[in-house]
Amino acid sequence: MTSALILRSTHESDRSTAIAHLFVTYRSRLIKLAVTLGADSDAEDIVAEAFYQLHKNWDDLRSPEAAAGYLRAVVRNLARMRLRRLVIARRYAEPRLCEPVVRSAEQQALLNNDQRAVVKALRRLPRRQFEALILKHWMNLKESEIAETMGISVGAVKSHTSRGITRLSQMLETRVA
Repeated sequence: MTSALILRSTHESDRSTAIAHLFVTYRSRLIKLAVTLGADSDAEDIVAEAFYQLHKNWDDLRSPEAAAGYLRAVVRNLARMRLRRLVIARRYAEPRLCEPVVRSAEQQALLNNDQRAVVKALRRLPRRQFEALILKHWMNLKESEIAETMGISVGAVKSHTSRGITRLSQMLETRVA
């Protein structure tokens, strides 16, 4: 074997090992993120696509430590694209073809009334506020990680989360009153 072939084989082995570790560590959190961003039944496909994109673009990462942020950004972007397609499809679909979303038994069991109210209020927030709050409070990301995932500054993350929490509180207080 030539040294170039051995180096390439070692590099691919390291990449595969790192991606396998990321898969075990982040898969379920990424699925939750995709579902929360509206991917519902496509969440697992979106996460699988994100890992495929990571594998394909591994050499373009700044460092292996950037992989988790890259995965979150890809999941976010793919969920957004899915929602855009659904909005367009529903706009042009005949009314009888639009069926209500049917949640699985698992999804129903996970959401109690209070959680449903919070999720409903979250979905009414502007998109950037919604995403910032999900990434911060659901995914427990640091502001710098949220900024990287959303492609905005840390200051913008602080602004979106602050405004989102304020608006969310107002909506939930209105519901209680």
